[in-house]
Amino acid sequence: MEKQLEEIREQQKASWNKFSPGWKKWDDLMMDFLQPMGDEIIKLLRLNDADNVLDIAAGTGEPGLTIAKIVTNGKVVITDLSDDMLEIARENAMLKGITNIETQACDVCELPFADNTFDAISCRFGFMFFPDMLLAAKEMQRVLKPGGRIATSVWNRPEKNFWVTAAMGTINRNMELPTPPPGSPGMFRCAKDNFIVKLFQQAGFTNVSQTEVTGKLKSNTTDVYWNMMTEVAAPIVAALSKADDAMKENIKKEVYHLVNERYPDGNVQIDSSALVIYGEKG
Repeated sequence: MEKQLEEIREQQKASWNKFSPGWKKWDDLMMDFLQPMGDEIIKLLRLNDADNVLDIAAGTGEPGLTIAKIVTNGKVVITDLSDDMLEIARENAMLKGITNIETQACDVCELPFADNTFDAISCRFGFMFFPDMLLAAKEMQRVLKPGGRIATSVWNRPEKNFWVTAAMGTINRNMELPTPPPGSPGMFRCAKDNFIVKLFQQAGFTNVSQTEVTGKLKSNTTDVYWNMMTEVAAPIVAALSKADDAMKENIKKEVYHLVNERYPDGNVQIDSSALVIYGEKG
C-alpha cells in the first residue's frame, strides 16, 4: 500500500481507538439506529447454520454478533482496524453468551486469511472509510469461497441523512474547514447511486444488486442527539476542537434550532437512508 494510504489508515486506527469509549457509552442507541441496515445485510446473505462468516469493520460487534446467533454450527470472525473497538465487541459477546466468534484487528486491504475461506462476508458502514476501496473489495473477493455471498451498507446522499447534516452542515457553514481532496474517506464518499455496485463488479462479483434501507435515530431529545454526536462522530469532534468557546456555543445553538424546528413536538426521531449492496463470488 502506498505511503499516503498507510498514513490515512494509521490516522483512522488512532481515531477509532480514541472514540471507542464514546461508542461504548452510546452503543445501545447506535446499534438500534443501525439495526435495519444490519437486518437487510443478514437477509441478503441467506445464512446457513454451519456458515463460516467474516464481519469486516465491525466496531463494537454488529452485525457479527447477531450473525453468530444464526450460524450456531459455524463461526464468525469479527474484524476491525481498532483493537479498542474489538475489546467492546468481545465484552458484548460475553454479555450475550455468544461463544462462536473470534476477533482480529486487521486492515481490510491486507486480510490475514487464506483464499476461499468464508461462506459469507458482512460489512456495515466500512467502505466509506477504506483508503483503497477497490483493493478492499478484491481482498474480500479473494477470501470468499466460490459461490460465497457478500453484503455491505454505505450512507445514502446527504439530503437523506439529516442526522449527519444537522451537525456537520452547521459546522461547515460556520467554520472555514479545509476541503478534503476528492474521493477522500468520509461519510458520503459512496453515496452516489450504484457507486458500490460498479466497484463490486470491477472487483469480480456477480449478481450485484442495490437496495435502499431507511432508519431512525431515536435520540428522543435534542440534548441526547448533540451529546452523542459530539462523542462518537470523529469529524464533528475534530472540527469543534478547532473552534473557540463562542463559536462552539453558536454552532450548538444553531444545531438545536435546526433539530427543534424539524421536530417541534420534541420527539426527536431523525431519518436516515443507506444503500445495501449484495454480490456473489462466481
